Amino acid sequence: GSGYYLESHTNEVYAEEPPPEPALDYRRVPQWCATLNIHRGEATCYSPRGSSYRSSLGTRCELSCARGYRLVGPSAVQCLPNRHWSGMAYCRQIRCHVLPAVLRGSYVCSAGVQMDSRCDYSCLPGYQLEGDRSRICMEDGRWSGSEPVCVDLEPPKIRCPESRERIAEPGRLTATIYWDPPRVRDSADGVIKRVMLRGPEPGSEFAEGEHVIRYTAHDQAYNRASCKFRIRVQVRRCPVLKPPQNGYISCTSDGNNYGATCEYLCDGGYERQGTSLRVCQSTQQWTGSQPLCAPMQINTDVNSAASLLDQFHEKRRLFVISAPDPSNRYYKMQISMLQQAACGLDLRHVTTVELVGQPPHEVGRIREHRLALGIIEELRRFLHLTRSHFNAVLLDKAGTDRERYIAPVSPDELFVFIDTFLLSEREAARRAQGGDPCE
Repeated sequence: GSGYYLESHTNEVYAEEPPPEPALDYRRVPQWCATLNIHRGEATCYSPRGSSYRSSLGTRCELSCARGYRLVGPSAVQCLPNRHWSGMAYCRQIRCHVLPAVLRGSYVCSAGVQMDSRCDYSCLPGYQLEGDRSRICMEDGRWSGSEPVCVDLEPPKIRCPESRERIAEPGRLTATIYWDPPRVRDSADGVIKRVMLRGPEPGSEFAEGEHVIRYTAHDQAYNRASCKFRIRVQVRRCPVLKPPQNGYISCTSDGNNYGATCEYLCDGGYERQGTSLRVCQSTQQWTGSQPLCAPMQINTDVNSAASLLDQFHEKRRLFVISAPDPSNRYYKMQISMLQQAACGLDLRHVTTVELVGQPPHEVGRIREHRLALGIIEELRRFLHLTRSHFNAVLLDKAGTDRERYIAPVSPDELFVFIDTFLLSEREAARRAQGGDPCE
């Protein structure tokens, strides 16, 4: 059957057919009451005259029904003097009420609502049965067990995107990664209540390394299912560059990742020989080759003071000292203090230029290099240095006059001024990183 029996909802049984009217059996004598015949039942009689007499006066009959039927009327009757039985009964078929429909499920019965009929329950796909899986119509007209229900206990189906690996973008340590949302399906009613993401959103920046992205889906019955996938970001790297002797390296990004650019710089008093920039390529190799930092070559055989000063542009600071003669007390004091602070001067990229004496015996020198008289004269005019008394001037790496002195300046005072006002950001950072090797 379909599981639905279209009959009355009452538990009461009814006469399937009216009982036959009693009729006299003239074949048996003496015949006093009509012979008892119960449709779908049986009459067991006992007569005072013996078992051959089933309807004689005083006969007592016990009435019963076949299985599946219920007796309506007295269970025993007796043949009376008025030729009638003391009562009458008949057998009515036992039936149970029609079972109610099951939400999100159904049932199939073996014999409708008759006694011994078995009804088996089942649920729609995605639902599970809770309670009795079958019910039987019993002799009392009631169904065994209790009504089951179909509940959604099965979690939804969720499928995450495939794991993926990406290369970091040039000059960066991250990669921008996109993906489609997970595929989610509910096997019951098809309704997904919410999908939650644990981790960065699609289109986010992911740093070098491995990242786990998790999704969790909930259906209407609050069953949940999860999935995850992995994102791996790889940074292509070149071998770590070593700074040249008497120099250092300044790099962009992380220093040796794909797209990073490294600039070679030399300490004060040294000049770079070779390429200044190298770039980390996608092949994980650097462009060019490592340069050298060679001692700075000072050329004093020049035609003008401008040509002389141009050699120091953006490389060295100049401390130019002028004195009327070598025996000048301030001059001797200044030179003595500078000789004791040679390490600090070199650390701050300071070169000393001396202009001493009067023409035609005037002397000009940079370390061991002598200057021509014409260059000395140009320097004095250009820097406004007099021969009449001790005076000095400090030039920055751009050749700009930054401070003047008319008396010897101590190295500490000179160094404080340079460290405070003249250091570039790169020099300051390198000093902070390397400390003071002169201490």
